[in-house]
Amino acid sequence: MKFEKVESFQSDNGQLTNRYYLKALENGRGVTIGNALRRVLLTELEGTAISEVRVCGTNHEYGPVTGVREDVLEILLNLKQIKIQGQLEEPCIAVVDVQGPNLVTGRSIKTPENIRVINLNHYIAAVSDKTNLQLELKIESGKGYILSGDKNHRSTPEFFGVDAIFTPVVHVSFTVKDLYRFDEMNVEDLDLLISTDGSITPDQALADAAKKLETLFGSLVVCEPKVLLSSEIETSRQTLIEELQLSVRAYNCLKRVNICTINDLKKYSIKELKEIKNFGEKCANEVLCKLRDRFDIILD
Repeated sequence: MKFEKVESFQSDNGQLTNRYYLKALENGRGVTIGNALRRVLLTELEGTAISEVRVCGTNHEYGPVTGVREDVLEILLNLKQIKIQGQLEEPCIAVVDVQGPNLVTGRSIKTPENIRVINLNHYIAAVSDKTNLQLELKIESGKGYILSGDKNHRSTPEFFGVDAIFTPVVHVSFTVKDLYRFDEMNVEDLDLLISTDGSITPDQALADAAKKLETLFGSLVVCEPKVLLSSEIETSRQTLIEELQLSVRAYNCLKRVNICTINDLKKYSIKELKEIKNFGEKCANEVLCKLRDRFDIILD
């Protein structure tokens, strides 16, 4: 199956958009392929973004910066819109060092050689005369996004968190065209629209998504059920219920009615388990799942 690119354009903010057709699909495959690609494009592709910022001479996120028009929060919001091209194995530090009077833009960011800023003219701040603005930007690659308030991700106390949006795909939509006859078959066409932030092309995004789906479905296998020897079955039935690692409520209810081993549990039906006082359907389902997953035992 080959996608045919039928339209391509670039917006003023640098976004790249392509429209593709996948023709002559069997009835129902358009939605299946479109949904799978859309989910992978929006959530599974890696990108690079600024995740933390250090403003030299400032230790408060809501405070002003001497000699700069913008306060710290405004600078962070402007840096959030910076688009970066390239992939990193490990986080790196980029720097901004601007002597006023001057404007600070994406062009002012000095990055390592393996990454680059795309929107060079993007405005960050305005620095007044005799003021030197120094910033340290932590840049990393990842999937999805990281909220600025995620304390588990913060690495250095002096750095302020930035909402890091890693995904390079900003929009995906698809429609399935009406059925028509082709070679004596009922077929349909898939119309797919992909927009990226400019750090990768829609062609590359589509190719990466297809490879991820191929890898995912190619790794799926069907395992044969494990066959236990009679000695193993007997041993498992004498195993204490502690081995099931049940919740406190389920465990206490079973012990209260003298159910101490797996063999004791085998004497109960599903209906009888649910009738145990304070046990209920939730605890019964928990026990059934544990028996099935850990010992391959299914109650009647």
